[in-house]
Amino acid sequence: MEQEFIKELKINDILTLLPHRYPFLLVDKVGIIKEGEEGIGFKNITVNEPQFTGHFPENPIMPGVLIMEAMAQTCGLVVKDFVGGGNDKAVLFMGIDEAKFRKPFLPGDVMEMHVVKEKECRGVYRFKCQAKCNGVLHAEAILTALMSR
Repeated sequence: MEQEFIKELKINDILTLLPHRYPFLLVDKVGIIKEGEEGIGFKNITVNEPQFTGHFPENPIMPGVLIMEAMAQTCGLVVKDFVGGGNDKAVLFMGIDEAKFRKPFLPGDVMEMHVVKEKECRGVYRFKCQAKCNGVLHAEAILTALMSR
């Protein structure tokens, strides 16, 4: 099923909203489904990324911590696109709950980070996140972050 986006954030939009740069920028584009509430981030996983020289050369799999970071960056983009603030407002990780890794991501996969805001209170955001490839769930977590003022 094709998801309808009300807005798309391309790489130049992402670079304006997040301070992350290569090799730590882990989102290539984002489709906004509901402003400030829900979106899908996309990351094309390629074998020439630096993490694969050590994780693992003969069997390259995307490290779980980078999957969590990619989902967190997607959450940050959904929020920052809505509230504004560009790079002068930081989104800081506060917690990862209920993390589960079900299937590895491999080079050639397109990681789709589905994020939905569950709660927001005084700049603290809680998102339910799922990382999928071709509709198959690979990882999930509840992520909490703080937007600096």
